Amino acid sequence: MANAEHSGRRTEAFGATAVDTARTRLRVARLGLWLLAAVLAVRQVAVVLGNPRGERLTDLETWVGPDGVLHVNGSLYDSTRFTGTPFGGLVLKPLTRAAEQALGWGWTFGTLLLVAALGLVVARALPQPVHRRTALLAAPVTISLLMLSLPVRNTLWLGQTSIIPVLLVLLGCFVVRDWRAAGVLIGLAAALQPTVLLFAALLWFTGRRRAAAVTGASFAAGTALAWAAMPHDSYTYWVHHMAGVGLGGEADALANQSLHGALLRLGLSGPPEIGLFLSLGAVVAALGVRRAVRYARDGQLLLAVALTGCAAIVVSPTTWQHQLLWVLLAVVGRVGKRASDRYVWPVAVILVMTLPAKMMLPNMAVLYPLRDNAVLLAAVAAATVVPFLSRTSPYYRAPIPTEYARPVPTRWKRVPLLPFLKRVLTRPNLLLELLLIRVTYAAYQRVRLGATGGTNTGGRARAEAHGRQILDIERFLHIDIEHWANHAVVKVGWLRDFFDFYYESFHFVVPLSVLALLYWRRPVDYRWARASLGFATLLALVGFWLYPLAPPRLMPDLGVIDTVHGVQDFSKPDYGTLTALTNQYAAMPSLHFGWSLWCGLVIAIVAPKWWMKALGLLHPFFTVSAIVATGNHWVLDAVGGALVVGGGFGLSYLFMGPRARFATATAVAAAEPARAEKEPSPR
Repeated sequence: MANAEHSGRRTEAFGATAVDTARTRLRVARLGLWLLAAVLAVRQVAVVLGNPRGERLTDLETWVGPDGVLHVNGSLYDSTRFTGTPFGGLVLKPLTRAAEQALGWGWTFGTLLLVAALGLVVARALPQPVHRRTALLAAPVTISLLMLSLPVRNTLWLGQTSIIPVLLVLLGCFVVRDWRAAGVLIGLAAALQPTVLLFAALLWFTGRRRAAAVTGASFAAGTALAWAAMPHDSYTYWVHHMAGVGLGGEADALANQSLHGALLRLGLSGPPEIGLFLSLGAVVAALGVRRAVRYARDGQLLLAVALTGCAAIVVSPTTWQHQLLWVLLAVVGRVGKRASDRYVWPVAVILVMTLPAKMMLPNMAVLYPLRDNAVLLAAVAAATVVPFLSRTSPYYRAPIPTEYARPVPTRWKRVPLLPFLKRVLTRPNLLLELLLIRVTYAAYQRVRLGATGGTNTGGRARAEAHGRQILDIERFLHIDIEHWANHAVVKVGWLRDFFDFYYESFHFVVPLSVLALLYWRRPVDYRWARASLGFATLLALVGFWLYPLAPPRLMPDLGVIDTVHGVQDFSKPDYGTLTALTNQYAAMPSLHFGWSLWCGLVIAIVAPKWWMKALGLLHPFFTVSAIVATGNHWVLDAVGGALVVGGGFGLSYLFMGPRARFATATAVAAAEPARAEKEPSPR
């Protein structure tokens, strides 16, 4: 009995300790996220205020600066610089003197406070019930995402006011209880940004008809007040410019992410374009409001507000980048029955709203319409077609779980396995994989291009000095074969053509083909191979930053012939147009050889037949021959490539454990003795 009581107390103590540990981790995570939000805010302030006065807050300077349009005696719209409504101009006029005195700090910090308030309101408005951990972490995560988003960064940079209408709508929908105050807030938002009037329809069809009526009345009152105070400006804005069309820039500019702007970019113009815009806009508005009403009645009011805002983006004649926050709010919608599919929509939205469009899609002419209208397409998709789950769906709270391999012990006691690198046994979502691969490669390109060692001239000197170091080491080791191999290949025309073709053609094709085959035929091995390739590439980027290296073809007086790019002019530090395409000094380690070695090893490990394994191992052999013969790499670059690939496989083993099929067998074997000890022996 005493033993039983003692055992029970120990169990209770262990349970209490586990709960305390979980709470401590949650507090640490929350503190870390708030610190991240603060760091991002400080960074935005530093970026904005660190620029000269003429290059920051340019829109605000245009409005309320000493020579701004709000100071002149003529019309606000004598030029197209002021894009707001007459009511917006009426509100901003009293701020001109204060803005002159504190144009930078006051406006920037005021905007940051608005962003923080917006994040707090959004976190409070999440569909209920919300897990306690989500409730505690939602606010700092939301504020961090807002700080990273292109609309907020653009608003801070230009000194715009576009956060105010979004905040007013959210306050009216989620914070203010009185229907009169809610209607006034949303009506004022519509007076500042007319397409926000679409929220009156959402209020009306969700049963808040008195609030909808007050919204319309407040919008009419604000607009009428502006007409009374500035009749000429109001006529110019509403009649001459048809609610602001043509203000702030060309309507077909890439920054205009409305349907009207997209149609103009596609080459349409005149009455056909206007008719198509009005027709498609009406369809999007009707579908968007209808879907928003359905989700509002389902208890997902924040999603309903986001969908209505997305519809407003589409139907507005001009929607500049700083007016696109509604799309980011649509991240709260849940899409997909499987747990592995739940990340596709939020990841896609966050990438679209935080990264330049050029990082999302390759630089191919056929993809320009998609790339140039990425945010618009996201808004249209959210408003009309994305199948968000209803809260009544059994998959809303309990999606189909992801199947994982059995857990294995950590490799080292103090190095835990990473939770997000669990050994999943099912095939990952294809769209999510393509998005992540594309964005990761775009980031890789930018980092690789930026690792020049400073200025082009300074980077060249450092890279050539490192090149002489590598050459000295190779001479000491008697492996300085670059000049001999290069000239030997140049003398044989077909061999030179073969190595040039191999160097240019197989660097991307083979790794992508291996990944595609693994994804389709061996999904378990796909995640393991992808992780090792990612780690290897990350290690290589560190090498590019720390050790910029001139390849043999760019070493003066070495006499190596550049068989791929042609003769280089060494009198120009930039070597013509080459450095506009990529960093020519990202040679150590060689990812040409590293990726080919990764391909060869993966094929040798997973291929079922010996001839497939041998064929796979031929690829790194031909690659190392090509990179040396064409003068693009030193022999030691290939050694560096092999080291980072080995490091990539090692890190994946360290943080993920061994390959899933072997790990499963190991786990089963390890579990057998323990199971045998627990089972009573037969008598």
